[in-house]
Amino acid sequence: MNTYVKFSPIGFIHSPFKTLENMPIQPGGALGIKGSIELHPQYQSALLDLDGFSHIYLIYHFHKIQGISLQPTPFLDTKPHGLFATRAPKRPNPIGISIVKLISIEENILNIENVDILDGTPLLDIKPYIPDFDSVEEVRIGWLKDSAQNVKNRRSDQRFK
Repeated sequence: MNTYVKFSPIGFIHSPFKTLENMPIQPGGALGIKGSIELHPQYQSALLDLDGFSHIYLIYHFHKIQGISLQPTPFLDTKPHGLFATRAPKRPNPIGISIVKLISIEENILNIENVDILDGTPLLDIKPYIPDFDSVEEVRIGWLKDSAQNVKNRRSDQRFK
């Protein structure tokens, strides 16, 4: 069965990161880093009531990524892991997700903080972060159990270019 999915950007994410080098690898390593979203004007009315949320999910396209790595070596480890046990960007569908802090909305511009995303990244969707919906208890974090706390000090390099 051939099923094709086509997405179009609803806007673009702007950040201080013009290249992948030294970019934070997760929002937890991007605390305080400011950016913005320039939403296409036809979607501005969809922002109604979003300003009542402190944090939002950004779903975006890794537009600079080429190829797939089924067993990448992630930034927080020295050995390969199965792609679906990582957040590595070289994926069959290069889609990223980040939770950022929503600072303000001015017409079709969203000012955000804790940005770990490359400047000019195409934005596919926005969803509000709701702790009662999105937070889970009794989680396991697999191979990351001994290194997840190191995310704040890690930065991107050339491995996923």
